[in-house]
Amino acid sequence: MTIKDYPELAWVPLLTSPDLPIQIIRPDRWKSGVIFASPHSGRDYPEWFQRETRLPMKILRSSEDAFVDHLIKDAPVAGAVSLTTRVPRCIVDLNRGSDEIDPVLVRDVPRHPLNQRTLAGLGVIPRVVSKGRAIHDSPMSREEAERRINAYWRPYHQALTALIGEARARFGQAILIDMHSMPHDALTHLQGRRPDMVLGNRHGLSASARISNAVCDAIAAEGWTIRRNSPFSGAYICTAYGRPGKNIHVVQLEIDRSLYMDEVDIAPRPDFDQFAMRMSRVVSGLASLGIDDAGHATGIAAE
Repeated sequence: MTIKDYPELAWVPLLTSPDLPIQIIRPDRWKSGVIFASPHSGRDYPEWFQRETRLPMKILRSSEDAFVDHLIKDAPVAGAVSLTTRVPRCIVDLNRGSDEIDPVLVRDVPRHPLNQRTLAGLGVIPRVVSKGRAIHDSPMSREEAERRINAYWRPYHQALTALIGEARARFGQAILIDMHSMPHDALTHLQGRRPDMVLGNRHGLSASARISNAVCDAIAAEGWTIRRNSPFSGAYICTAYGRPGKNIHVVQLEIDRSLYMDEVDIAPRPDFDQFAMRMSRVVSGLASLGIDDAGHATGIAAE
């Protein structure tokens, strides 16, 4: 079976212009169709955006998954593809649908039924950063919103679609590990010991149990605790791309930021290198998911 059987994941050519706000790093040999992605670690703030916003840089950066791109930098060495972006989340959120437009922020947008994320100001063009702090003093035009979506959102998702399609065609499977970070305070409501990480798979709708278990086992092997689907079960990317029945598996992995960074100063902790080394072992182990003892990609069966 080839990618032609899945028109919704057509293998389109990857865009490679240096002007695009994405970076794709391929391994010398892609082992089994595993992709590590970080859609929220971008930190290039254009001057035009800094002129438009009311917030200082440190507050803007509070919405980043800061340094997560560094935590997956060894993926290509281990045999997986990495996909990262330069665009900050507060300009365009790549883990939202292109139609999740906030009518409070963007003029001339129909007030169609909205999900809770968009109502909270966390649509594809965010209205607020952490703790509900407004990014802009006034609404923006629909033309500006569409410009951002076309310039930033579409190239990222074209690249992601192409990589998933290529993996499915070459290996019979695609496994996307979508890497994120969460504020330490995001888990204060949980009873008992807080997990170090949260895996989201849309309660089994975006990835098979076998893939999800493998990710959890790799995390646990490094001594970290992990919880599934609470309080984060996976957002747009899990929903849009995860098709375990077609051997397309997407898991969202949220890491407690306090484990590796100072959340106030947006700076690595003194022991960041040790944390990164442990995470590198996780990434290296997962880069071979779906390979049998003979070194062949097996294509994980749907469960």
